[in-house]
Amino acid sequence: MVLAMVMPPPRLDLAHRRAPDVPSRPGRKVRLREITPADQRRLAGFDREAADTRRVGEYRHWAAHRAEADFHFAIETLRGGLVVGSLSATQADLSDRFSYGIGIGPQHRRCGYAGDAVITLLRFMFGELGYRKCEVSIYGGNVGSLSLHAMLGFREEGRVRDLELSRDGVKYLVKMGITDVEFAEIHPDFPAARERGRHWRPRGRHRDR
Repeated sequence: MVLAMVMPPPRLDLAHRRAPDVPSRPGRKVRLREITPADQRRLAGFDREAADTRRVGEYRHWAAHRAEADFHFAIETLRGGLVVGSLSATQADLSDRFSYGIGIGPQHRRCGYAGDAVITLLRFMFGELGYRKCEVSIYGGNVGSLSLHAMLGFREEGRVRDLELSRDGVKYLVKMGITDVEFAEIHPDFPAARERGRHWRPRGRHRDR
């Protein structure tokens, strides 16, 4: 099952790319941490286990962590310290926006890890790094991922037909998004943008809009 598939923009301004950061606050079930060499075999194993049922646009753990992205995280359970999936995040064309891709190993799905990992990521990107909006593109017909993101507070913002995807039975991509203010309304303990001060600016690269 595809949880979210990032359609990353061309990489820009790589010379000013941020050093890796790790969320300081864990979720209720998982934490996001840097990927170690010991994790790589397990993540590659998730891809092998899902190979027989892989669909167009499936998140590939091993490929994701060799690709160009701003953040790569292992998803580790708080109870037992087991790596159950991975997540990558990429800054969008506008410096205050980002997108991400997430996958959970086949044997660890339907345990609430994906939703908890996304909430942990949003707290980190909005609260600690100062991004203002998260945008994702989900393949049409992926009811599980669409339902998950709607439950987390994402709103549908449009659908884009893709003739290349139609050959595999997928007609369109669903674009969904959530802002830091919308996230704060769902999570009252999260500091909203208006509480950050007049001269607050997002960390990282800055490009004219």
